[in-house]
Amino acid sequence: MTTHDGVSDASADSDRLTDSQDIIVAENVDKWFGDFQALDNVSMNIKEHEIVVILGPSGSGKSTFIRCLNRLEEHDAGRIVIDGIEMNDDVRNLNAIRSEVGMVFQQFNLFPHLSVISNITLGPQKVRHMPKAEAQQLAMQHLERVGIPEQADKYPAQLSGGQQQRVAIARALAMQPKIMLFDEPTSALDPEMIKEVLDVMRELAESGMTMIVVTHEMGFAREVADRLIFFDEGALVEQGTPQHFFENPEEERTKLFLSQIL
Repeated sequence: MTTHDGVSDASADSDRLTDSQDIIVAENVDKWFGDFQALDNVSMNIKEHEIVVILGPSGSGKSTFIRCLNRLEEHDAGRIVIDGIEMNDDVRNLNAIRSEVGMVFQQFNLFPHLSVISNITLGPQKVRHMPKAEAQQLAMQHLERVGIPEQADKYPAQLSGGQQQRVAIARALAMQPKIMLFDEPTSALDPEMIKEVLDVMRELAESGMTMIVVTHEMGFAREVADRLIFFDEGALVEQGTPQHFFENPEEERTKLFLSQIL
């Protein structure tokens, strides 16, 4: 596939990232749950505008890692820096980081007693102190973006799973983050609803958003990711471009995983 000026997607992606700065830096990150080590010396740098897909078997640490990036889980050792701010116990740093990072979960986590538009406007009003009218206008822009503006006044229970997940994406975008984290966003959906959510994520990637996506959707990973990262037993085993990953993986553990899911 090529862009409108005839430049290949790979070249366009390279140009997009050439002058980008590292927006996420993780160095030697460890995380324990009691005697179980969930993350083992994980290090990676992610550039602004980069699309990274994290793969791995259940329990490999991939979800724990991205939850550490906005302090839903506290790492036990190592260093995490988000957009120049180090993740530590300073509440000001933590609030600054969380204002830059949006997250979409496997379960939609919408407030069932609030309408769709109220779910989306709550954060901008409470956290960013945005006037109600401005927050509602912003919410409608993002509902347009995810393709369901007509659902604004409904409640979550009145929506399909795919629609609820698109509301969750709109809610995260309304906080105007620099980085979006997706933790298996389609795994709770019926198969026919997966495409509508992935289409929204594709559009978001094309817009230049920095994204880290934990998913088993291999088609999405192959098409959209700049880089794939494979986790196993809490460790970063292998990383590379989609072409490297799907055509010439180096590690035996990576090859076994791909043989089981492709």
